[in-house]
Amino acid sequence: MTFEIPEDFDRFWQEAVEEAESLPLRFERKSQRDQELPGFIVERVEFNSLGSRTLHGWLAYEAGAWGFPAFVWVPPYGFESLLPNQYGTRHGFTSLSFNFFGHDAFFQQKYVPGQGYFAEGAELPETWAFRRMFQDAVIATRVLQSLPEADAGRVGAMGMSQGGGISIWLGAWMQSVRAVCADMPFLGNIGQTLEGNVYRYPLKELIDLMEALPLGRERIQNTVSYFDTAFHASRCKKPTQVSLGLKDPAARPEQVRAIYGALPAEKRLITYEIGHDWAPEMVENNSDWMRQHLR
Repeated sequence: MTFEIPEDFDRFWQEAVEEAESLPLRFERKSQRDQELPGFIVERVEFNSLGSRTLHGWLAYEAGAWGFPAFVWVPPYGFESLLPNQYGTRHGFTSLSFNFFGHDAFFQQKYVPGQGYFAEGAELPETWAFRRMFQDAVIATRVLQSLPEADAGRVGAMGMSQGGGISIWLGAWMQSVRAVCADMPFLGNIGQTLEGNVYRYPLKELIDLMEALPLGRERIQNTVSYFDTAFHASRCKKPTQVSLGLKDPAARPEQVRAIYGALPAEKRLITYEIGHDWAPEMVENNSDWMRQHLR
């Protein structure tokens, strides 16, 4: 089977980002005492998204921050929120993260195999959950750009796994995103992956849906062709740092290398001797990349 970029790929994503960028911004900042991080002020932020939804997140910045370089910290797969920590904040930067599902900014819930959202709406590209989630990330980036603690002209996107993939999508389709750090990004060569043996959740949620639908394989393969992060990477002309884990069973090295190989602009590949997990070295490696490209 041949896996190619759909003919209307660019139009599909341009329409998605235009819809998200045309939404009038409404957001509210609130002080909070639930999470403290030495050296940073952490606030709650609530903002409207498409479909009259309200999303909840957090904002982290240093005292006296004004017009700092900034990045949106896109969460990995799961319903829980990322907590403000050394991976989602950096000294000298303002950062914002949020929960994709309307939960509290600090909501915690571990992923249960087979009970995720990977197959939600996957019957059609227009309804797959990741289209809406990408639009949420676009709106969150716009909120960050509007804050006085951030310089709207020096904004990047950063994340791991799902967050890494969506960060590349933001770099591809948002002109205002100037740099990307994508650790172990997901959905690289997704069509080829689904043709092989898939035993691990959450990806197996798509296999389960294929088996439950008439013409399920054809329909799901059509949907995922619009979301392959390697296809998005071919449109990402921003400086992009990518990392892979040599022992990663989720975002396998060959999938990440396909994403990296598709990037047409300045890029850097970092290899970690780990599985699908955080590495302490990511903190400084990503800081260096963002400092270099958000000057």
